[in-house]
Amino acid sequence: MMVQPIVKCDQLTKRYGKKYALDHFDLAIPAGRIVGVLGPNGCGKSTLFRAITGLITPDEGEIRVLGQSPGWQTNRFIGYLPDRARWYPRHTVLQAFEWGASFLPGFDLEAAKKFARYMDVDLEMSLSGMSKGQEARVMLILCMSREVPLIILDEPFAGIDLISREAIIAGIDLISREAIIAGMIDYLEEREVSILISTHDIQEVEGLFDYIVLMDQGKAIWSGEADELRAQYGSLHDVFRTFYKREWSR
Repeated sequence: MMVQPIVKCDQLTKRYGKKYALDHFDLAIPAGRIVGVLGPNGCGKSTLFRAITGLITPDEGEIRVLGQSPGWQTNRFIGYLPDRARWYPRHTVLQAFEWGASFLPGFDLEAAKKFARYMDVDLEMSLSGMSKGQEARVMLILCMSREVPLIILDEPFAGIDLISREAIIAGIDLISREAIIAGMIDYLEEREVSILISTHDIQEVEGLFDYIVLMDQGKAIWSGEADELRAQYGSLHDVFRTFYKREWSR
C-alpha cells in the first residue's frame, strides 16, 4: 500500500511583487524521514516552510500537509522553528517551557527539561539575559519537545557556535552542532516523526539526512534518497558544487 506523503505540493506558487518565491513548485515528501531542504539564499526554503504551516497563502497551486490543507487544524500536529522568533523576555527558561506545555499540543515538559540538561541550559535563567546561542537552544528545545508527526527546523544552528565556543556539557564535554541535533533526534527515534531541516551548515550535519530536497529559484530541482546523491556525487558539499556551480561557503 502506498504511504501518503507528509507534504505534497502541486504547482505551488507564491509571488512577492514580480519575484517568484515559489514557482510552480512540485514536491512529495515521504513520511518518517529526516529531510534536508537545501539551497542557496533566496531559493524559497523559508517560503515553503511558511506555506506548510499556513502562515502564507499560495497564489496558485495546492499544498497538502498530513493529508489536509494547512491551517490551524494541521498546525496542532507541527512543531515549527522559524528562522526568526520572538520571546517574552521576562520569562525564565522553565517558565517558557511551562508556557509551552500550557497551550502547545503534545508538548512534553519532562522531555524539554531533559533536553535542557543535555544542552547545558539553565532552567532558572532569564530569557532577556541570554546570548544568541543560548536563545537558539531554547527555541530548538521548545520545538522538538512536542509529540507531533512533523517537525520543521528553519536554520536551527543559527547562533549555536561550532564545536566548542558555547556547547560545553557538564563542564567538560564539547559538543558540535551536529551532535546537538543528532542527540535530540535519537531521543525522538521511537516516535513516528518526520523532520524537515533547512541549513547552510551542510558539512557538519549532512550525516543526519536520509532524504534530500534541493531547491533553486523557487523550484525543487532534485528530491530523493540522500544515499543516492552521495553515491553519485560524494558528499553533499560536492553536490552543491555540481548543482549550483559554486563553492559552498559556510
